[in-house]
Amino acid sequence: MTSITSLDHQFDKNHLWHPYTSMTNPLPCYGVKSADKCVLTLDSGEQLIDGMSSWWACLFGYNVEELNTAAKDQLDKMAHVMFGGLTHQPAIDLGKKLVEITPDNLEKVFLSDSGSVAVEVSLKMALQYWHAKGTPKSQFVTIRNGYHGDTFGAMSVTDPEGAMHELYHRFLPKQLFAPQPTIKFDEVWDESDLDEMTKIIEANHTNIAAIILEPIVQGAGGMYFYHPEYLKGVRLLCDKYDLLLIADEIATGFGRTGKLFACEFAGITPDIMCIGKAITGGYMSLAATLTTTHIAQTISDGKAGVFMHGPTFMGNPLACAVANANIDKLISFDWQKNVLNIEKQLIEFLAPCKTLTTVKSVRVLGAIGVVELNNAVEVAKVQKQFVDLGVWIRPFGKLVYIMPPYVIEEAQLKQLCDAIFQVAKNQS
Repeated sequence: MTSITSLDHQFDKNHLWHPYTSMTNPLPCYGVKSADKCVLTLDSGEQLIDGMSSWWACLFGYNVEELNTAAKDQLDKMAHVMFGGLTHQPAIDLGKKLVEITPDNLEKVFLSDSGSVAVEVSLKMALQYWHAKGTPKSQFVTIRNGYHGDTFGAMSVTDPEGAMHELYHRFLPKQLFAPQPTIKFDEVWDESDLDEMTKIIEANHTNIAAIILEPIVQGAGGMYFYHPEYLKGVRLLCDKYDLLLIADEIATGFGRTGKLFACEFAGITPDIMCIGKAITGGYMSLAATLTTTHIAQTISDGKAGVFMHGPTFMGNPLACAVANANIDKLISFDWQKNVLNIEKQLIEFLAPCKTLTTVKSVRVLGAIGVVELNNAVEVAKVQKQFVDLGVWIRPFGKLVYIMPPYVIEEAQLKQLCDAIFQVAKNQS
């Protein structure tokens, strides 16, 4: 098929810089004319079942009636107003919802405009907290193969070795990296998995502001699922050495793993939590960083007297209104039953991939299905193969994965998994 048939493909190719691609030899782009539920309709007329939820954000797919209505109603009132010195009902309602559904003690909500900014805010909160206490600390600890975003603070706590941010490494603050947990989600736990993290903390705790990690699921860094006891152990280490714990739930929040937030697998509450992506159901960019009353008061009582951050589109009313509708729909919807059904179906439908010599492993958690190949894929070639099979799946490196909308039909999910099998079978 031809990419972007009736759109101005040449202008797109020459002038629009798409994510993680070259401007001299860009990856092909397929023009989308419309989207509804779990189906993308291309400009060419072809229809693709969406396995990506638009980078994990569209919980209920596309053209969702409740979210459409919320956006239209809010547009009649105001699309945006500055959050400095002003407030509005959509932000207040969203704050109430987030405090209610997130782990206990996360009572203060800082609204921002993207996941990466939410991470930046979390790092600045930790730094300013210790500064306000009169004991400034400058380093963060995280685990290898993590990913926290593309802005500078977020890049500094993203594994620099062999990763997408490697070329920036010498320009970034130097952080501390513990090995990736070796014990997987469904394996027998062994306390020794925490040994290296413990050594790093023992040697450096006087200058560590916080530990930041993705709870249970490492997303863009490798789609790896580690044991909940590791997260529980990190929480205990933070308590023992008086460190803050930052949970980056941007990819895992709002039910994707089978829990509303992945921290629930370990039964822990972080000191700071970052959420984003699915918060608006994929309609627009919004994120939040939540923290405890103690941290917020300590920062506010410090030398600056305020928290030093304020995005222009902070608390955007339009985004907040859609987020409220999305959360209401999620809570009223039997999301956990649907996600667990998707999990069972993924386990069944991806099982044939385990028989392929080209496949290293298959793993499933909640509404996340991952097939790890032995070799990296050629993205443009594989992308076309998926499109020809009537599905939208965007692989990276050796990973072919899907995170479908929670409303996907069983036949649609099977088509996605069958396509993965077909493509994986033909890899060398």
